[in-house]
Amino acid sequence: MTLEMLSEKTDLTKSYLSKVERGVSKPSIEAALKIARAMDVTVEALFDIDRQEERFAIRKATNGIAGDPQSYLSLIGGLHPKANLRAFLVRPTKTGRRAHLMSHHQGEEILYILQGSVELRIGGRCEVLHPGDCVTLDPETPHKLTSLGEGRCEVLVVVASADVSDEDVRLPTG
Repeated sequence: MTLEMLSEKTDLTKSYLSKVERGVSKPSIEAALKIARAMDVTVEALFDIDRQEERFAIRKATNGIAGDPQSYLSLIGGLHPKANLRAFLVRPTKTGRRAHLMSHHQGEEILYILQGSVELRIGGRCEVLHPGDCVTLDPETPHKLTSLGEGRCEVLVVVASADVSDEDVRLPTG
């Protein structure tokens, strides 16, 4: 599949897709799931995670840090091909990500603040969230996370879809 074909299927620019392909940019949750669906692969394949055939999957931390400590986004749970949900570790930045301001997608989403303070922009509303705060939201409402502090910021994001089938493990989300 060419970058042009993938761009048409995902509504993402060829330039951005090229950066993701070369490892220069890490995709957002929304972009990763769009790319996986367009390429007819699982999200695990995009994150270079072996499919688990057992009824459980374990993803161990490295030196007490979950996911890739240098990455904005790490897939950390929901690794089984038939999983109805995916868990991501998101490390929001102070400046936000890429040109699009807000993310929106289908399914259901839970945000749990693990470390640092973040601003959640959802629709026309802004909320400041701190460690231990939890938000359940309708992900079809445009939303965005931005770090408010100087230190490390980590948010557990769980995305679920009620109608996930074997072929539809690649949720359209962000």
